[in-house]
Amino acid sequence: MNWEDRIAVDPKVLVGKPVIRNTRIAVEFILDLLAEGWTRQQILENYPQLQDDDIRAACRYAAETLKQERVYPLSV
Repeated sequence: MNWEDRIAVDPKVLVGKPVIRNTRIAVEFILDLLAEGWTRQQILENYPQLQDDDIRAACRYAAETLKQERVYPLSV
């Protein structure tokens, strides 16, 4: 699955935050729900416009974004 097919970034939608394509549901929101312990099934029941692949795409997007993150140690 390619997350680019399901995630959109548009400055006119939620100030450019990544969202599930054709919705105003932010990737960040989906990740927050998962972090709070919501199951995929609960998310899909409460947000019927989403599909299981949308949840996977949000996770894949987050994983790939973190892989690109660079951390530099600061001297104290």
